[in-house]
Amino acid sequence: MATKRKPKAGDVVVAPPAPNIITALDDPEMFGRFFPGDSWANWRTILKATFGLAMSEAETVFFRSVAGDRLAPTSAVRELWAIVGRRGGKDSIASAIAAFVAANFDQQHRLRPGERALVMCLATDREQAKVLLNYIRSYFVEIPLLAGMVTRETAVGFELNNSVDIQILTGNFRSVRGRACLLAIFDEVAFLRDENSAAPDEELYKAIVPALASLPGSMIIGISSPYRKSGLLYKKFKKHFGQNDDVLVVQAPTRTLNPLISQEMIDREVADDPVGARAEYLAEWRDDISGWIGMEVLEAAVDTDVTIRPPNIITNYVAFADPSGSGKDSFTCAVAHDEGGTAVLDCLVEIKPPFSTSEAVAQIAGVLKSYGLTSVTGDRYAAQFTVDAFANNGITYKHSERDRSAIYNDVLPMLLSARVRLLDDRNLVRQFASLERKSAAGGRDKIDHPRGQHDDLCNAAAGVLTLASGKANKPTLLFGSVESGYRPLDGRSSLFPQASNTRFLF
Repeated sequence: MATKRKPKAGDVVVAPPAPNIITALDDPEMFGRFFPGDSWANWRTILKATFGLAMSEAETVFFRSVAGDRLAPTSAVRELWAIVGRRGGKDSIASAIAAFVAANFDQQHRLRPGERALVMCLATDREQAKVLLNYIRSYFVEIPLLAGMVTRETAVGFELNNSVDIQILTGNFRSVRGRACLLAIFDEVAFLRDENSAAPDEELYKAIVPALASLPGSMIIGISSPYRKSGLLYKKFKKHFGQNDDVLVVQAPTRTLNPLISQEMIDREVADDPVGARAEYLAEWRDDISGWIGMEVLEAAVDTDVTIRPPNIITNYVAFADPSGSGKDSFTCAVAHDEGGTAVLDCLVEIKPPFSTSEAVAQIAGVLKSYGLTSVTGDRYAAQFTVDAFANNGITYKHSERDRSAIYNDVLPMLLSARVRLLDDRNLVRQFASLERKSAAGGRDKIDHPRGQHDDLCNAAAGVLTLASGKANKPTLLFGSVESGYRPLDGRSSLFPQASNTRFLF
């Protein structure tokens, strides 16, 4: 075998080609052992498209089948949105991209003194984000070429010796501002939730885009199985799927990208839940779930800076409560009145867990009495001890004849026709905006909050607004009568306790 000649002066030395994501995935000393075999072949094609790498004819045909028949990009895209069925390998591929991009970062000259580039893993909560982070960490632990790059572990990730931080962040747009972002991964973006926002996915996106501006080649990756036809992921799909631009959207069933998943298992899931499983494994958007109302309608109903309307002696009030046995739900109650055909929300009380039910009832009873009320309507499933607690405080608890879906159906036309005035409370508006309409058997829609969220405030508000509008008989007791035990409401009365878990809209 001929030996290689050492280069001499004057020889032209050709540098080896720079590594790309595909050579890194194929290299046994890099990611090769994590992505063995042909089962990852289709993902490799999507990665080639993402980074503008050349494809074979067969790869081009496959790519166009999952990308809406668009042309393959000839340079790296700025955003990749992968709408893929469960267990389709989304997290694995996203973590490989993150590790590759972080390890090859060489733009330190673009950072300010002391600044570090950020690779962020965003999810609904830290536990979900940790799944992706742990995948990324494993490469820097188990690949010798990368292991020496880790300089410090932190509570939210780890740091590399090339001025890159890899961190998990929850789905709160305030937590991502002020950093130079190299890569942002939205994990399960169709299911991002935030108690303080009705559209956390879109607010996160808007907050992150400016953070990408200072680092050329920075990228956003969104991965998720699909859900309802709304939100950031669906908007990206509608705008960019099949379009020849620098935002790549792909859509593929589980087995298209992970043929190791059993078809029999998927068939069983589809047979048990045809609509849900087709979204989860066949990556189809759900037609049975839609948004309940638009944010613009709700904003128009809000009286800005009005957080409470004090009682007066000539107004007939009604009240609706959403009791809770503590746990994770708040105990809420709302007071409203009718004003010339418009239902006006006057007061909204939220007692957050943990709390004593008897003490919560006593607090709410005091508020009701200040509005001249001796009765309250509420959830028919309220426990008897809650009914008894109200009675012990001089308040009759009446069970609602309508469930929450019926109540939301009743209040919707009132909101759409501008016959509702709301208090200025962001959590109330967010809960209303987050409600979902889901088709149910028998043709009757079910309206409820998404999994993992709450509707304690908007349920109480919707209930009382429908009462005020005349959906139920109004109380005959006039405000301020001797029987009502009227006391002036000054916002600091002993009727309004100062417990930290009790929230009054003042």
